[in-house]
Amino acid sequence: MSQARQLLALLKSHFDGDERQFCAVAMQTAAHEARLGHAKLAEDLRQLIDEAKSRSAAFERRGSPVVVLQPKGDLANLLFVCDPDVPLSDLVLPGTLEDRLRRVLKEHRQQKRLREHGLRPRRKLLFGGPPGSGKTMTASALATELHLPLFTILMEGLITKFMGETAAKLKLIFDAMASTPGVYLFDEFDAIGAKRTFGNDVGEIRRVLNSYLQFLEKDDSLGLIVAATNHPELLDRALFRRFDDVIEYEMPDRSAAIKIMKGRLLNFSTASIDWESVLDAAAGMSQAELARTCDEAAKQAILENGQEVTTNMLMASLAERKAAQR
Repeated sequence: MSQARQLLALLKSHFDGDERQFCAVAMQTAAHEARLGHAKLAEDLRQLIDEAKSRSAAFERRGSPVVVLQPKGDLANLLFVCDPDVPLSDLVLPGTLEDRLRRVLKEHRQQKRLREHGLRPRRKLLFGGPPGSGKTMTASALATELHLPLFTILMEGLITKFMGETAAKLKLIFDAMASTPGVYLFDEFDAIGAKRTFGNDVGEIRRVLNSYLQFLEKDDSLGLIVAATNHPELLDRALFRRFDDVIEYEMPDRSAAIKIMKGRLLNFSTASIDWESVLDAAAGMSQAELARTCDEAAKQAILENGQEVTTNMLMASLAERKAAQR
C-alpha cells in the first residue's frame, strides 16, 4: 500500500470510529517503514499503537461516539465516570503551572519508554487551592488530552462509620485503577486526608488515612491519580511525599481574569465594555465565579438584544454573584 493510500485509510478509519481498522493500517505503516530501513520510526509507531490498545479497555464504541463503560456492582456507588471534552488550552493558567501539567502529559504519553529504563512517569498529583480556581477542570483537561475517561470518587459512598468498610471500598477503587486506565479524581480530598491528630474520631481518621497511603504507595497502574482539596493546610504531611507533584492554584489576577471573561464571551460583541471597571469589580473572584458571571450576562444579552454584552450587564452580574456569597 502506498503512503498516500495508507494516509487515506488511516483518516477514513479514524473518522469512522473504527479503532481496530485504524490500528491495523497503522501496523501496516510501521511494517512498511521497517522494510525501508526506518527502524526507529517503525518502533515508535508500534509503541504508540501498543499504548492505544492498552487504553481501549476502558471504552466501548457504539457507532461513532466513544461511550465510557459505566462502573458496575459495588463500584457503581463509588465512581462517577464521564468522557470529558475540555482541552488544556481552554484553561487560563499561569505559565509555570501549565508547563508542569504539560510535563505530566508528556511523561504519561511516553511512560513505556520511561519504564523500560526503570523510571516512572509523574502520575500521582495533588492539587490545592481555593474553590473555583481550576482544580477539577484541570483533571477533566488531563483526561481529555490523554483520551482517558474521568472517574470521580464519590466520597459519600466511600466514607462510612466503619473503618473496615471504608478500607475495603478504597481497595475496590485501587483495583479498578489497575484494570481500567483513566484519570481518577479524589475531590474534597481532605475528607480522608486530614491530619491524623484532628478531631474526635482520630483513631478512625488515622486508620483510613493509613489505608489510603498504603494503597497509593503500592499503586503502579497506567492512569493518573488526582487528589484535589480546597484546604491543603489540613492535609497530613505524610501525604505530600507520596505524590509525584504537588500543584498549588491561586485566584486569577487581572491578566488571567480578562482572558477568562473574554474567552467566555467570545461569541458576543464586547466592544463597548469598560474592562477596567469590570476588572476592579471582579477582584478576588475565582475562575468559576467569573465564568458564571459571564454566562449570566450572556443570557441577558441574548434575551434583550441578541449579541451585545454591555458593561452594565457584567457589573450587575458581578454584584449579584458577590451578594450571593455574603
